[in-house]
Amino acid sequence: MLIHRATLLDGRVTDLRIGAQIEEMGDDLESRSGETVLDAHGATVLPGLHDHHVHLRSAAAAMDSLMLGPPRVRTRDQLVQQLSLATPNADGWIRAIGYHESVAGELDRAALDAIVSGSPVRVQHRSGALWILNSAALHLLGMADHPDGRLRASDRWSDALQRHNSDLTELGRRLTAVGVTAVTDATPDLDASDMVSLLVAHRHAEFGPRLSFLAPGKKILHDDRLDLDSLTEWIADHHAGGQPVAVHCVTAVQLVVAIAALRAAGSHPLDRIEHAAVVDNDSLADLADLSRSEGLTVVTQPNLVAERGDQYLAEIPAAEHAALWRVASLRKAKVRLALSTDMPFGRGDPWAAMRAAVHRTTPSGAVLGVNECVSAIDALTMFLGSADQPSRPRVVDVGQPADLCVLAAPPKTVLAELNAELVAATIIGGAIAYPAD
Repeated sequence: MLIHRATLLDGRVTDLRIGAQIEEMGDDLESRSGETVLDAHGATVLPGLHDHHVHLRSAAAAMDSLMLGPPRVRTRDQLVQQLSLATPNADGWIRAIGYHESVAGELDRAALDAIVSGSPVRVQHRSGALWILNSAALHLLGMADHPDGRLRASDRWSDALQRHNSDLTELGRRLTAVGVTAVTDATPDLDASDMVSLLVAHRHAEFGPRLSFLAPGKKILHDDRLDLDSLTEWIADHHAGGQPVAVHCVTAVQLVVAIAALRAAGSHPLDRIEHAAVVDNDSLADLADLSRSEGLTVVTQPNLVAERGDQYLAEIPAAEHAALWRVASLRKAKVRLALSTDMPFGRGDPWAAMRAAVHRTTPSGAVLGVNECVSAIDALTMFLGSADQPSRPRVVDVGQPADLCVLAAPPKTVLAELNAELVAATIIGGAIAYPAD
């Protein structure tokens, strides 16, 4: 394929000849017989976006699941109405996502049974770390005696809860439509068969973006189960086997324990902290030290400020607001940093996440963490890393993989708008993945 008149982020205008890799760059390259020609007309061409923390099966399932949390559902009456009117999917299940205690407190099997008793119901908490099932669902999973139907995502229970027929093809189409050429699946405890099935879907063009995985080195921490010694041992065991780790930290205490464990266990240059939702100044200094000396990378999601910021403002003490979803401070401290969406627990649009990193605006228009705003170019390049080097932006250059995002505007407009609607084409391995023929 030959791309004419592409403008790169640095303002250079060039032609690109691509196969699986970028083969040639220069002015006025002539097309070859039978070669596909795409004229960018001076618009932007940049490396395809990499969403560094997603949950693919959950995201595919979310496409046919009810949303039972804010902003769509805010009260118990709304929750009851949504579940009561819900029609089971083709497999007989009613699936819901996004639940938060602000709607109706802590759900359990009894509360769900009172609303729906005849069909199996599965409600996933907004954090992704908790599932609540009614009695019909527990019975199908062979767990009829479970006391409350509240199951942690890290518990060992039937794969049937997460594995059901979901449309990976449609999910892949939606991702390539916003310029995503690769994703890192951060789902904990994926086994070999899970990963193989997803890789096969990619190989057979059922799922377009390239795939990498954090499992088996992903660990979700819970405040009521924190154990520094066991976490240190788990990290050391993975490092001894040559594997990096990725530790999920959404509270300040989880981050403190994770940092202490990483210091005690020793490092791997590909170790990661996921989320880092709350970073106080002491932890910021520790992360900077680990990043500088050990290569630690933080992958965070400022899009959650734009999606949940009003709830943070209402529920979290004002003195702690400055520690939430920090970006600029991490960059200033030279922490290796990349962005992601946490799809489906966050909206799966990297461009919206970029805008959130730039503006820090909540749904009501308030600004949460004005000192954590970054420039548009910084926000964009934090989605241009690779799976093994999330914080190092890829560039358009000869020899690089021909995974490209072609936009419908010059760089100045792209950076001003940071809008997925500007994506004109997505190319993976030299082939057009979006728009479809």
